[in-house]
Amino acid sequence: METSELMVWSCMLGGLMTMAAVAVADVLMNRSAAAWRGLVFVLLLGSSSMLLTSLPALWFPELPGWALLTLKASLGPLCAAVALNYLGLWLGASAEDRFLYYILNWGAATLIGIAVLLAYWSLYMAGDNPVELVEAGAFFSGVGLLLGLAAAVRAHVLGDQLARWMVLASVFLGATIVGLYSYALHPGWFGWRSMAVTAFCTVAHFLVVTAMAVRRNRQNRQLMRLAGLAQGADPATGLPTGSVLLSKVDDAFWRAARMHGKCTVVCLHLHNLYELGESAGHRVDQQILTAITARIRRAVGFRCVVGLYHPRCFVVVIAGVKQEELVERNVLRLRMVLSKPLNVVGVDAAFHIFTPRYGMGVVTVQAANADPVSVVDEAERKSWENAGSTPPAPATVF
Repeated sequence: METSELMVWSCMLGGLMTMAAVAVADVLMNRSAAAWRGLVFVLLLGSSSMLLTSLPALWFPELPGWALLTLKASLGPLCAAVALNYLGLWLGASAEDRFLYYILNWGAATLIGIAVLLAYWSLYMAGDNPVELVEAGAFFSGVGLLLGLAAAVRAHVLGDQLARWMVLASVFLGATIVGLYSYALHPGWFGWRSMAVTAFCTVAHFLVVTAMAVRRNRQNRQLMRLAGLAQGADPATGLPTGSVLLSKVDDAFWRAARMHGKCTVVCLHLHNLYELGESAGHRVDQQILTAITARIRRAVGFRCVVGLYHPRCFVVVIAGVKQEELVERNVLRLRMVLSKPLNVVGVDAAFHIFTPRYGMGVVTVQAANADPVSVVDEAERKSWENAGSTPPAPATVF
């Protein structure tokens, strides 16, 4: 191997090792199934790419030729099968579109079977003609690439905006397959420029795939956050709502009852939440809720239960406190932090001053004999009375 070849393939190896280090760090930090899939993808496809450059044979000359031939013949189709499977998980549309289902699932299963057959052929039936095995591996790797490209194009047609970047990743992968298998079969055809292009396309494929995986994971987390309302969390503040909130209140009462203590439920009804809607735009409502949530948390700490009984009514549960002075101190801090005005940004990108106008209801009961729902309703009613307003009908638990 010439010096130019060694330099180019070593640079490609450095890029792949960097991607592998990033995947390992993701596994150590997140320990999720997606992180493990990313690590397996990088290691498997990276190993297959480096195997075709003949660097392993150069570094480990004692490796048996049959083992290298088996890996060269079977790793390509196996990587294609793994790529199709991961592409199906990334797209998330194979269960809805029959075309994608057959391409991704049946294509991956078929390529795994072909990889096993090629490994068997290389071990027992190859004879003295290893070129046919590598050519077969190259052919079926190309078939897997075409299946993945068709799936990405189909997903883009169905409306997935990120799928067009997977089309670009497929183009880079196609250049990688052509370049590496051509070098493995006919190394004399290649100059250092062709090797450099192949190395660039290999690393570029991994970069695009990794970037798209990060983008899709971010989208999925955002969708989970937006869908949190159905799971009992307010999407703007992340506070528990409805039955989830009541279950947390019930747990607080139960813990206080075990300690033979009292529970104090504070309801804060924000009367003018929608006051700036017409002048500053309706998006300021979420800013106000987020800011008020932060102020409440700063006032009572993270040991107290904080939630939203309904969009304008915050609930704070101070459980197990036996000294009334501590409860009064928390209530005083709540009044202080909530009375201060705050700045919000409207749709016109201008700052608007919002001065909270709220009513506060405080109910303290013996936790062992109290019903959480009744106590919260009583505290909400008092929050209306303290503001001089007529109490509404009982809040609907959602």
